[in-house]
Amino acid sequence: MSSVPTAIYLDHQATTPVDPRVLDTMLPWFSENFGNAHSTQHAWGRQAANAVENAREQVGSLIGASAREIVFTSGATESNNLAIKGAVRFAMRHGRGDHLVTVATEHKCVLESCAAVAEEGASISIIGVGPDGRVDPSAISAAITDDTVLVSVMAVNNEIGVLQPLAELGSICSARGVLLHTDAAQAAGKVPIDVDAMQIDLLSISGHKMYGPKGIGALYTRRRPRARLLAEISGGGQERGFRSGTLPVPLAAALGDAAVIAMSELATEGTRLASLRDRMLKHLRARHDGLFVNGSLDHRVPGNLNVGFPGIDAGALMNGLDSVAISTGSACTSASIEPSYVLRALGLGDSDAGASIRIGFGRFTTETEVDTAAELISAAVDAQLDKRPSRAAE
Repeated sequence: MSSVPTAIYLDHQATTPVDPRVLDTMLPWFSENFGNAHSTQHAWGRQAANAVENAREQVGSLIGASAREIVFTSGATESNNLAIKGAVRFAMRHGRGDHLVTVATEHKCVLESCAAVAEEGASISIIGVGPDGRVDPSAISAAITDDTVLVSVMAVNNEIGVLQPLAELGSICSARGVLLHTDAAQAAGKVPIDVDAMQIDLLSISGHKMYGPKGIGALYTRRRPRARLLAEISGGGQERGFRSGTLPVPLAAALGDAAVIAMSELATEGTRLASLRDRMLKHLRARHDGLFVNGSLDHRVPGNLNVGFPGIDAGALMNGLDSVAISTGSACTSASIEPSYVLRALGLGDSDAGASIRIGFGRFTTETEVDTAAELISAAVDAQLDKRPSRAAE
């Protein structure tokens, strides 16, 4: 298998490398400690079960939850599907409401899950955001009715890195007796989260966004008051009946370790990443007067920068940057030729949306890499602008 050419990786919102410390934790569970966590009649199974429960405790600690409130899944997409479809279907089956509220800039798996229950008879209110990418809590409050079951608002946007006002939304939802779900794939391990203080009822986590492996995630499900869901997957009733299927012990153990590392380094790493982001922005602004930043800089996860260069084509820019890994937005919609729906929701026209790139800094990014990447990106922008026909030629 050929390896990727040496390059500077700045696409950490798409995925992160597995931390070597996490890999060390994971590997033994593939070989000598290979037991099935659900076969607790013997030592191999009990050893695996203990590892899973330890990981459950570790993941819970990251967000201020108890171990019994953590359900392991295959990732945030499954967690989001289970939270949204499960909560709305349970409510509809028991005559407890059929309305949900979400935001226009949510991840596709959230919007598609909402659309799926709408086909089953639920109604949806999709709330817009301001030019800074943040939703107005009063708009969420105004959208809640007596039939509202669930409000789903992501903690951090995957494209523009903007933080949503979860604590305010939690207070609103709690007062109205409505469940609050948040897709925290881009937030867990990067910014502080406390599900009790923020009054969050359901929260989705993705392992590969926080230096764990792909194929593992978690859903926090509040126990008191209980967030009731219908399961999406039928089977042996694992994960308290919420998610049947044999648990991947190596991946669960890895996610637990990733959570411990992220929690221990959260404050210092956040400061370092913010410094790298500001360093990149300073370099780019010095070279490009027309550069614009998409989304709030004040309410933003430290490792994200989404910027636009008027007059360029972002897709062509990336194709010419073999030595720097960046993106135009969500990895899940990168095959689309349409301008980002997230950027359009901020009020950008197709031209500016198509001229925007996402730069994601991570745990192993260095200042030297930032400086080099800034120069390479700037040179590629200049080269593209130089190729534009002049007005005289037109």
